[in-house]
Amino acid sequence: MTPIVFVHGFLGGSRQWAGQSGAFCETDVVTVDLPGFGENCHLTALDSIAAYAKWVLDALKSREITLFHLVGHSMGGMVAQEIMVQSPERVESLVLYGTGSTGVLPGRFETISTSKRRACADGSQVTARRIAATWFLKTTEAKAYEDCAAIAEKSSLQAIFAGLDAMQNWSGTDRLHDIRARTLVLWGDQDRTYPWSQTECLWRSIPGAGLAVIPDCAHAAHLEKPMFFNSIIKDFLAVSP
Repeated sequence: MTPIVFVHGFLGGSRQWAGQSGAFCETDVVTVDLPGFGENCHLTALDSIAAYAKWVLDALKSREITLFHLVGHSMGGMVAQEIMVQSPERVESLVLYGTGSTGVLPGRFETISTSKRRACADGSQVTARRIAATWFLKTTEAKAYEDCAAIAEKSSLQAIFAGLDAMQNWSGTDRLHDIRARTLVLWGDQDRTYPWSQTECLWRSIPGAGLAVIPDCAHAAHLEKPMFFNSIIKDFLAVSP
């Protein structure tokens, strides 16, 4: 069966997909750690979304994975859109989750410039924990917060700045109409990072895209309501093109 590739977002890592790796037992689940993040925190982070997309494609090619379903979360959703530009023939279906078509992030809990300024003042670990808290409806009281914060804390200031620069300098809005893979747009209705306007843009601009909204979730719906999230992905993948 076609494997499912999950791409994490800013300050994320492959370990965040543990609830998906165990749920999709009928097919291979592939989770990557982008350079500078998660288990690849020792690598130099890249400063463009296109470079991350190429890195993912090369990593999958090295594993002889040529065709796959693709799930991109947050910054990983931007990477997924770039993968559709660089190698659309390799993507059987696409899930853009908690993401948007522009890296400027209008409506984000704070501007990218503010994040940079606060990172300089507070350091990488404090910044990582503070930003991770915004991903959950219950912030630091969320069940999955500590695990996510621990993953986020692995990233250096170099990775934080590189990731923020990559997002700030990226836009895929003009290319959404060119996406031909079967696509699902997925969003938590209390997301503090990506407002409805970004989600709606993806949904209305990508030809034939479906939409799923998970209620009472913030930016990490796959951790806040994993069974609900997994059932939506499974249902989407089960429908033949």
